[in-house]
Amino acid sequence: MATRVVIADDSYLIREGLVQLLAGVAGVTVVAACEDYDSTLRAAEAEHPDVVLTDIRMPPTNTDEGIRIARALRETAPDMGVVVLSQYTEPQYALLLLEAGSARRAYLLKERLHDRAEIASAIQQVADGGSVIDSKVVDGLVAARTRAEDSVLAQLTPRERQILAEIAVGRSNAAIAERLVLTKRAVEKHINSIFLKLGLSQMEDTSKRVKATLLFLADRGHHPDRMM
Repeated sequence: MATRVVIADDSYLIREGLVQLLAGVAGVTVVAACEDYDSTLRAAEAEHPDVVLTDIRMPPTNTDEGIRIARALRETAPDMGVVVLSQYTEPQYALLLLEAGSARRAYLLKERLHDRAEIASAIQQVADGGSVIDSKVVDGLVAARTRAEDSVLAQLTPRERQILAEIAVGRSNAAIAERLVLTKRAVEKHINSIFLKLGLSQMEDTSKRVKATLLFLADRGHHPDRMM
């Protein structure tokens, strides 16, 4: 079965560009292309897509429509994935997206639009129940926390910091092992050490791991394992 996608962006050129981009992805079918908040929710209700791929800002307010679409669909269609496209690297937008739950949610920067494989991968991951956060957002968070004088990240080895960043963007243990050319057992040992040092509970669910890690990186006052 093909993964059914609704596209939402107020720019005609971007909408058509996304339609053409996804037309070349095997196993993906675009079922509607929308230009604002209301039409996107109507299309989601009518077409029952697996994933909504939406701009973060659209009419009527041009502020946070993509985030609000994700929240609305969490209530009305919890099994529907949402990939939000944004030009903002600030972590608060990604955290707002995950506020009501991290499963089936992705936050990608618009500069990824030229990368068909990355867009297709995010669509498939959220369709399968996972989470994806743009690596540039994570890199900024890790760098900021590492620079802090009292940062607990100083306790982590370079390899552990590398694996922490991989967790935060939504990669599974198997994917991390393949990407870093490690055994799955070695990755599991590193993750156990990371979570022990950071005071996070060990979690198997990828979406919860993403949310816990992002919350930890964004705010030292939060204890993500109590917020799942």
